[in-house]
Amino acid sequence: MAHCGPKTKRRGQSKQLSGGDLHKTILLMGLPNVGKSAIFSRFTGLDVMVSNYSGTTVEFYEGPMEIDGESYLLKDVPGIYNLEDPNDDAERVARQMLEDGPEAIVFVLDALNFESSLHLLMQVLEHDIPTVVALNRTDLMKSRGLRIDASLLQQRLNVSVIPTVALRGNSLDVVKYAMAQTVKQEARHTVPSKDKDRWRVVEELREEVVKTTPQKNGADRFSFLAKPFPGIPIALLVLAVMFGFVIGFGMGLRQYLLLPFFDNLVFPYIRGGVEALTDSQMLRAILIGDDYGFLIKGIEWPFALVLPYVVSFYAMMSVLEDTGYLPRIAVLLDGVFKKIGLNGSCAIPLLLGYGCGIPAIMSTRALPSKKQRLSVAVMVCFAVPCVSQTGAFIALLAERSIFAFLFIFFVSVFAMILVGILMDKFNKQRVPFTLMELPPLLVPAPKLLSKKILFRIRHYLREGAVPMVVAIFFAAVLFELGFFPALGRAMAPVVSGWLMLPEAASTPLVLGVFRRELAVLPLLDLDLTTVQFFTGALVALFYVPCIAMIATLAKEFNVKTAVFVFIGTTATALFVGGLFARGYDLFVTLFG
Repeated sequence: MAHCGPKTKRRGQSKQLSGGDLHKTILLMGLPNVGKSAIFSRFTGLDVMVSNYSGTTVEFYEGPMEIDGESYLLKDVPGIYNLEDPNDDAERVARQMLEDGPEAIVFVLDALNFESSLHLLMQVLEHDIPTVVALNRTDLMKSRGLRIDASLLQQRLNVSVIPTVALRGNSLDVVKYAMAQTVKQEARHTVPSKDKDRWRVVEELREEVVKTTPQKNGADRFSFLAKPFPGIPIALLVLAVMFGFVIGFGMGLRQYLLLPFFDNLVFPYIRGGVEALTDSQMLRAILIGDDYGFLIKGIEWPFALVLPYVVSFYAMMSVLEDTGYLPRIAVLLDGVFKKIGLNGSCAIPLLLGYGCGIPAIMSTRALPSKKQRLSVAVMVCFAVPCVSQTGAFIALLAERSIFAFLFIFFVSVFAMILVGILMDKFNKQRVPFTLMELPPLLVPAPKLLSKKILFRIRHYLREGAVPMVVAIFFAAVLFELGFFPALGRAMAPVVSGWLMLPEAASTPLVLGVFRRELAVLPLLDLDLTTVQFFTGALVALFYVPCIAMIATLAKEFNVKTAVFVFIGTTATALFVGGLFARGYDLFVTLFG
């Protein structure tokens, strides 16, 4: 079946490989969370593409790799459990990729979930495509007092079976060598399930190849982390340490390294250069002005104020992901989420939203019902600040009052729950029962961890910093042309009257439509009281998501949903901000 080329989005430049083009494909397949990403990263590096499979919203990674001087395109197929009678888009895409005729398959067989993984392998082998099996997580299997006889399994299936530990890169060179041999030959494997019940064959093979070792079984030594006690106190402690690190490390990086570097070394040369090149007061104001000087604010805001917190947040989030602790938080939250029509698995997209709302909305595709997808997406839009906006909140509030910043965070959580309750009330669709798989706790591999953090920082620089710089440039031009001062006068009844902020605070409200953090950062340069800073932060928290998020909502759901979120967030932000400002003013009037 022909495959119309997928829509692709570059993540860097693909490597130029010798010995051919990249039309030959190799599929990397397996269950979810079995180490495919680690193998993919080792084989392709960071120069990869994120693609949408033709006609779907299902994303997968693809990147170039070289085998014996020949160039291939390695595709990381979305993790699935089944190929027969596909239940979701990921399974349908995986099946279509097999039918597109790849050169070979690298199947990652999970030693810890041997039966389910072997059952999927049987379905893959039935497509008669040359296959290499990477038997992964054998070290964890051994810790449970079990081992898999890879040689015997290879003999029974007539495919290469290589025990691996993907996180440490163990035996991946052997996998690559086996791939070199496999792509040169026709499929010769045995499919014992073609004429028998597949699950019965899996059971027979398991009894034959899984052996018991005399080592102590340590499989459940961390099971207490997924129990209400002491799991919830530990989770609260972990999250407190995480946010403490994000604030402390980010603030230290900002105050003691980046700001001194730019203020003392970079900005003086920029100002001197601009003053030497032009006598035009307007051009100088656009480039180096105190309000929105493009060459000053365009560097200071994205790189000196926000970037430190982006680095610290993504470092902690990557550690939580690679240790396998995030799914345990999801299990702990399952009971709470069920009260608002969701389940614990919805916690993952919400936590991702604190990094960036766009991947958070897109990750809802993995949720089992449209109700859950819509509820979580709306919760992210209404109440979850992205890492750039969080960094702006820290810069705005934490240095003045850490309690004000923490209160903003608690308001975010409270609003998230309230939005979830309202979405559940107005959407009575039944939520299907789901099982959550708990991966083993692991010590993150430093090399892979650093790659993930670097990848995410590059994403921020490309998708966050660059658009922010562009928005600041246009803000500088419009400000000097008198557009924003005129806008401030027009919006005075709302900004000055209702929100009790100066007219200049109207500019962040306009810029915030383009970048969420720009609803906060310009407030730093205004002479505001702590109460006014907090009012501005409240408005920014609930304010309309950036244009990119609105576009993502329209794509993932529909235009009606995007318009509802746009209007709803704007109205909520202005109402809550004004309510706080007016309430505080009344409190001071009554009680002094």
